[in-house]
Amino acid sequence: MLDRARQLWRSEKSVPGFHFSRPLVLFHSNDWGRAGVRDQEGYELLRSQGIQLGKHPYDFYTMESAEDVGALNALLARHHDSTGRSPCVVMNFLTGNINFPKVIKEDFQQLHMLPLAKGLPGKWKRPGLFEAYREGIKTGVFHPALHGMTHFCGAAMRQRLAEPGGAGDLIRTLWRAETSYIQWRMPWIGYEYWNSGKPKVGFLAAEEQQKAVRQAAENFARMFLHFPVSVCAPGGHANSDTHEAWAKFGARVVQNGNATILPPHFDDSGLLNVYRTIDFEPCQRDLPIEKYMQLAEGSFSRGLPTVVSMHSINFHSSLRNFRDPTLQTLEELLSALEKKYPDLLYVHDADLHKIVTQGKFEGSQGAVTVTVREKLIPKLPGLKS
Repeated sequence: MLDRARQLWRSEKSVPGFHFSRPLVLFHSNDWGRAGVRDQEGYELLRSQGIQLGKHPYDFYTMESAEDVGALNALLARHHDSTGRSPCVVMNFLTGNINFPKVIKEDFQQLHMLPLAKGLPGKWKRPGLFEAYREGIKTGVFHPALHGMTHFCGAAMRQRLAEPGGAGDLIRTLWRAETSYIQWRMPWIGYEYWNSGKPKVGFLAAEEQQKAVRQAAENFARMFLHFPVSVCAPGGHANSDTHEAWAKFGARVVQNGNATILPPHFDDSGLLNVYRTIDFEPCQRDLPIEKYMQLAEGSFSRGLPTVVSMHSINFHSSLRNFRDPTLQTLEELLSALEKKYPDLLYVHDADLHKIVTQGKFEGSQGAVTVTVREKLIPKLPGLKS
C-alpha cells in the first residue's frame, strides 16, 4: 500500500487519501520542553523593566512542571477506548533552550543553545520533570515527537539581537530575565525554518534547514534514545525542503494544522500527512463539550480521524493555573467520546502509520485491525518556498 501511494503521488493528478472503518482519536500537543517566563521572580523582573504583562495568555507561558505532567498522566490513565487502551498525547518537543548565562557572559554577541537532554539553563528549576515525561512514555499515555530545536528562526533572532535599540533591547531584557521570547509580542522572530524579516522573507535554504533538522533530531535522540517518528514544524511553517530533511532522519508522519479538512495522505517525501481537526485551547477559548463533539462527528462521518490540537500552555500552573480547568474539560470530552462511540480507538501517529501501511496496529491486548479505504483526492500543489 505504501509503495503504491508513493507511486500515485508522483505520477498522478490525484492521490489516495485514507479513510477508516472505526473512529480514531489522536491528540497532538506543541511546545513541550520550551522555556518561557521562568517563574514568579522572573515575571516580576520583567515587569520591573517596563514590560506590561497580563494582556494575553501567553504572557503567562512558562514551562510545565513535574506536577503538571503527572496530573495529565493520571487523567489519561483513567480513560480507555474499546480495547482498554488509554488516550496517548503526541508531545511535540523543542529540543533546545537558549543558554542564557553563556549568552550574557559573551555580551549577547552569539546565540548559544543548551540541548534539552543536558537540562535547563541558568536559574531554571523543574525538579522531576524529565522523569515525569519518561513515566508517561513508559505507561503509554505520552508519545514524544519533534517540534524543532528552537521555535524561532535563528537568523531572524540574530539579526534583531544585533540592533542597538528597539527589538534588540527587548530581546536583551527578556534574556537577562531568562525568558526566551514572548511570541505574540515579537512576531518578527519568525519560525525555525521560516524567516519573517531580513535579509529575506521566506523559508531558509535547503542546506540550512537540513542542518537545523539534523541538530534537532540528534538532540531528540539524546533525550529519548530514538529518532522521531512524527514531526511538526514550529508555526506550521514547512516546505518540501523541510519534508525531505525530516525524511532523511527517519520521520514517517507530518502533523499539519487544520486550515483544511483532508484525509491522511502521503507526500513526495513518503511522509504521511495528518491534519488536525479540533483546536482544544481552554486557556484562550473554552468551547462547550457539545461543540467539540460536533466537530468529532464531522470527522468520523467522513471516515477521518479526529485529531485534537492542544498546546502545552493549557497544562501549565506555575504562573497562572491553566491546568485544572483544562483537565476538567478534557475529562468531560474523553468521557463523552467514550460514551458515544463504543468502538472508539485511541491511537498515536506511529499507530496511524501502521494502520495505513499494514491495516492494523498493536493495541494494549494485541493486534487491532482497522479497515482502510483509499479515495482519490486532488493532489495538493507542491510545498514551495
